[in-house]
Amino acid sequence: MKPQTFVFFGQVGSGKGTQVKLLMDFLKGKDGRESVYTSTGDEYRKLIGSGSYTGSLVKDSITRGELQPNFLTNTIFTNILISSLTPEKNLFADGYPRTVGQSQSFEEMMKFYKREDIKIVFIEISKEEAMKRNLLRGRADDTREGLAKRFDEYEKNVVPSMNYFKGKAGYTIYTINGEQTVENVHKDIIKALGY
Repeated sequence: MKPQTFVFFGQVGSGKGTQVKLLMDFLKGKDGRESVYTSTGDEYRKLIGSGSYTGSLVKDSITRGELQPNFLTNTIFTNILISSLTPEKNLFADGYPRTVGQSQSFEEMMKFYKREDIKIVFIEISKEEAMKRNLLRGRADDTREGLAKRFDEYEKNVVPSMNYFKGKAGYTIYTINGEQTVENVHKDIIKALGY
């Protein structure tokens, strides 16, 4: 099997991160291939934790429920590819791209890295379910107001950034019902991808 490239889309609280990790483990069990996991969210949390000037600016905008600027998110994602991606590794993108501008950059990156047949996994859950899950999660940035803003950003930016790939050669979108148990979502992803 050739190395695979996966992009995961879903509302905050759709369980993207969990499903990415399950699929990575599943594929490693199949052929032992290493994966590069990129979570721009994790990287932003590290930045905030670093106490740097950039981190403090990021923290302010996250508190307001805003998406980070394209240049910063593109840079973070690009740096992971530069430092970690090799031809034989699978690539998992979690939380990137999140705007149409980022999707265009992503497309350029994939051409540069000679990645073809990109699988987009869209974990679909309702706003109500997402709100319920996020408030249970209890992260400091998960206030009702902050979340409502993030849902709006999601509709306005993230959904168009996924739709950018609709019908493009070399990209396939798989829509998965995220309102099931973790195990069943995983099973549906495996089935949809044909493993």
